Amino acid sequence: MSEGARNAVSTTARYDFDTVIDRRDTWCVQWDGVADRFGVDGLLPFTISDMDFETAPEVLAALRARLDHGVLGYTTWQQDDFLSAVAHWYGTRYGADLDTGRLVYGPSVLSQLSQLLQMWTSEGEGVVVHTPTYDGFRKAVLGLGRELRGVPLGDTEALERELSRADAKVLVLCSPHNPTGRVWTEAELREMAELARRHGAVVISDEIHADFVHDGHVHVPYARIADAGDGGVGDGGGPAGGRWAVITSASKSFNFPALTGSYGIIGDPADRAEYLRRMETAEGLASPAVLSLTAHIAAYREGAAWLDAVRAYVTGNLAMVAERLDAEFPELAWVPPQAGYLAWIDLRPLGVEEEALQRVLIEREKVAIMPGSVYGAPGFLRLNLGCPRSKAEAGVSALVRGLRTVRA
Repeated sequence: MSEGARNAVSTTARYDFDTVIDRRDTWCVQWDGVADRFGVDGLLPFTISDMDFETAPEVLAALRARLDHGVLGYTTWQQDDFLSAVAHWYGTRYGADLDTGRLVYGPSVLSQLSQLLQMWTSEGEGVVVHTPTYDGFRKAVLGLGRELRGVPLGDTEALERELSRADAKVLVLCSPHNPTGRVWTEAELREMAELARRHGAVVISDEIHADFVHDGHVHVPYARIADAGDGGVGDGGGPAGGRWAVITSASKSFNFPALTGSYGIIGDPADRAEYLRRMETAEGLASPAVLSLTAHIAAYREGAAWLDAVRAYVTGNLAMVAERLDAEFPELAWVPPQAGYLAWIDLRPLGVEEEALQRVLIEREKVAIMPGSVYGAPGFLRLNLGCPRSKAEAGVSALVRGLRTVRA
């Protein structure tokens, strides 16, 4: 067992992440919907980014208590229990002073992204993203008739070139980045904020993976960068970052996406008012899902220990995969991501062909693993390790066997 895996065992002793929970026949996209993407039923899936763990016991207890009340009528997110819980999380997790008057709500992060793109862009205009690109971004941008313009991760010259185009209206950040798991440094975020301001582009920062940053790395909320110097979060547009929005949710890290629900921070008061008008009138979404609010409040008030434990457990999974890949294919020189439970693996040094590998993984190994082409990066692979150790071991073993087969 690697040192990372041993450390994870001691950190997670309070919780059980090893027990396998059967998710089949529960309308589960990852397990029951595998044939929709891979064409075959019954594959062991390492695909869509949710986890195979129960959510935090504190969240489950809060949900049961809310259901026991029995009345599930229309509700509001603009109440102190929810707003103060978000502020508490930002204060304890990020040392940030959140102005809750800047918060907005939405049914999902991608729904918020869609509304903001409709606010700030017109058909045919450019939306800049980093490549490789989360496929949800691509679908949202192209589905709205906007032009998706990708720039390689870390290529500042390419970023400025795209932002300088007259019709480049929005920069969409993924912070931390999906699928690579990269955590942007404060200096990188400041540079991107300045480029966006200089060229008049609005920044939308998707921070749904922020709570899953691994030890040794620090997530910097984009709102802090945009607010230029006072240390607050969401205190206004700010000269450093121009117009901006943060969109996020507790659902990713605490594993309750089926409850829906997300929230955001919008710096400019007029933009915030327009967003709320669109959501509450044009979209008819004035009443949020009460169980989502309940889950967010419990997660942010009581779930920190569980989150730290599941993150440590996933660190053990990632360390195990690194150990296996280093032993079998040292030329990959693979290192775990800085955030998240998605292993982004560059297979190009092995010279394997993506279609051939996928065929072997599906037909012979009976596993479903996302090919890099989904994110615009053929030759890579995205392996979901938010799962019990036994499943993670089965997945990496299948991958190793599959790679041996296509290289034979």
